[in-house]
Amino acid sequence: MPFLQVHVTLDGLDPESVEDACFSIGALSVTLADAGDTPILEPLPGTTPLWPATAVSALFADGTDPAAVANALSDHLGREVAITAETLGDRAWEREWLKDFHPMRFGERLWICPGGQSPPQDTQPDPTIVWLDPGLAFGTGTHATTALCLEWLDHEQPAGRRILDVGCGSGVLAIAALLLGADSAHGLDIDPQALIASTDNALRNEVSGRLTLAGADTDWGDGYDIVLANILAEPLIELAPRIAAATRPGGAVVLAGLLTEQANSVAAAYRPWFQMETPRDRDGWTGLSGRRL
Repeated sequence: MPFLQVHVTLDGLDPESVEDACFSIGALSVTLADAGDTPILEPLPGTTPLWPATAVSALFADGTDPAAVANALSDHLGREVAITAETLGDRAWEREWLKDFHPMRFGERLWICPGGQSPPQDTQPDPTIVWLDPGLAFGTGTHATTALCLEWLDHEQPAGRRILDVGCGSGVLAIAALLLGADSAHGLDIDPQALIASTDNALRNEVSGRLTLAGADTDWGDGYDIVLANILAEPLIELAPRIAAATRPGGAVVLAGLLTEQANSVAAAYRPWFQMETPRDRDGWTGLSGRRL
C-alpha cells in the first residue's frame, strides 16, 4: 500500500510541536531526523535531545490531499506552513537499507556476508564466512566500530578462547570469534531484539551450541580470555571495573564505539587493570585493546 509522505518546512517552528500537529491531523507516523551533520551519540540519561537542524516528515494514508494537510497544519500551528509531498510505495522498511549490505572482508580471511551473497570468486582459499542478518539489531561490519573489532579478531585468531561479548547486537563479533575457532562465547545485551537477532544468526552459522546469550543485567561470569565491548564511551567507562573483573590475568579486552576524541578518557579508565595498546583509528572512530595485568 502506498503512502503520502509530507516534508514540513520548519522555518523557525518547534519540531516537536510540528510532530504533535501531524499526529493530530491523522499522520500514521512522524520522523524527526538530522538535517545537518551533527549526530547526537551519547545523550544524558533521561534526555532525548534534538539536532540543531531537524527535519520533520510524516506519512499519511494514500489518497490524502497534500493541500488539506498544509491547511490543517497551518490551523493547528497558528501560522502558514509550507510542505512538499510525494507518493511513497510500501516496502519492508526495516529491511530497506540491506540492499546496500554486500559481502565484506576484514583482515586476511574473515568475511561478513548477507544471506544469499557469497565472497567474490577470486577470494583466497578457505575464507571464514559469517552469514548475517542483523534484524533490528546493530552490527553488520558496515560501521567503523564493528570493522575495527572484526579486524582485531582476524589478526589475533582466537582459537581455543572463551569470549565475552558485551553489547552483542546482531551477534556478529561473538559468532565471528566462534567461527575463527573460539571454544565458547557468551553474549550480553540490554535490547531483547539483539538477543533475538543473535540467536537467529548463531543458528544460521551453526554455532548455537557454543554461544550463550543473556540480558546485560545478569551474572556475566569471569575468567574470559577475550572481552569484546562495542558500545559507547560513557558506558565503557562506567563498566571498566566489571569488564576487568570478567577478564582473566593476561586476557585481552577490545573496546569500540568511541569517537577518536574520547579515546584518551576511555583508555585512562582501563589502565588500572590493563596494559593498553596502540589505538586504531577509522573514520573518526577509535578501537582500543589491552592486556589484563
